[in-house]
Amino acid sequence: MIATSFQRWTGASALALAVVCGTATQAAATQTTASASPAVQANLMELVLKDGFPAALASVRSRDGRMRDYTAGLKEQPPADGYVRIGSNTKTFTAVTVLQLVGEGKVKLDAPVETYLPGLLRGDGIDGRRITVRQLLQHTSGLPEYTDFLAKGILPYQHTHFEPRRLLDMALAKKAQFAPGAKWQYTNTNYIVAGLLIEKVTGRPAGEEITRRTVKKLGLTRTYFPRSGDQEIRTPHPTGYHRDDPKRPMTDVSSFDPSQAWTAGQMISTPSDLNRFFTALIDGKLLKPAQLKEMRTTVKAPMLGPNAQYGLGLSSVKLSCGVTAWGHGGSIPGFSTTNAATEDGRAAAVAVTHLPTTAAGLKHVEAALDTAICAQF
Repeated sequence: MIATSFQRWTGASALALAVVCGTATQAAATQTTASASPAVQANLMELVLKDGFPAALASVRSRDGRMRDYTAGLKEQPPADGYVRIGSNTKTFTAVTVLQLVGEGKVKLDAPVETYLPGLLRGDGIDGRRITVRQLLQHTSGLPEYTDFLAKGILPYQHTHFEPRRLLDMALAKKAQFAPGAKWQYTNTNYIVAGLLIEKVTGRPAGEEITRRTVKKLGLTRTYFPRSGDQEIRTPHPTGYHRDDPKRPMTDVSSFDPSQAWTAGQMISTPSDLNRFFTALIDGKLLKPAQLKEMRTTVKAPMLGPNAQYGLGLSSVKLSCGVTAWGHGGSIPGFSTTNAATEDGRAAAVAVTHLPTTAAGLKHVEAALDTAICAQF
């Protein structure tokens, strides 16, 4: 589904990276706004009490544009609509920037990456002359994944800074996964290259371009691309937790250097701002019609779920009520966000403060998103 899969911005299974908290034995604190949906609140409560997430937050947008916020927490009361790290939702912001450049005639979707980054992509089975810009955004390039170095644990790298080229070099040291265009495989390396392409074409930092072209344009006052070296999250925010070893206590990873994700997953936002972003995107406020059509032209993405489709930095799924929803989702240590928007103006974003660690937990997060959108009349 739209939700984060067990492989998002990391190369390892979330099961190997973190374990679920113990079953709650006390009532969770809750907070909702007026006219809230009991079903949505009940789902958040179950995420905390049954699945063991330390806290859960949600923001739900109705067809008329009204936003409602929900929270549930065990040991602490998370702030309503607090800041969270949005992980791979960053990819959609990155893809929008590339497609805006396409609309301006500065980039061609089916041109080789070599056109814009000459000599950059070379390796065993890797050749930038055979990989197109479209294939980067669509995850059909065959480039190897760079995040495998995190498979044995993330905590040793919690405060480590990475330059984008270092991330790419780790990927290029490995063999290509497949020939360009041969199949679909979610790979964070694609969006590191997309970030480098943005910088080469515009002559400006990728984060600055994303901010200027999308964040400021839409007035997303609670969304930002952290500057280099910024390890903190603006307040208010819930505490994000992680642990590499199930035998050890959870670690507070709210302070974290997100540079290891860069244009594949570095951004910070709030559930309500994510709703505003994806609603505006689907409504055509960021891209010209031709580029939005390209973005929404999808291929099957079985890694994201049995009915999932992936376009250019945007995925789609049919919800239980028969409606097609568009979004992305993202995971980064401490936070996992699941979000989507529909063409009739509904949207929802659900965030939990620990990576999902079981198939059941992930399914329940996805179900919470489905309920948040489908329960509206």
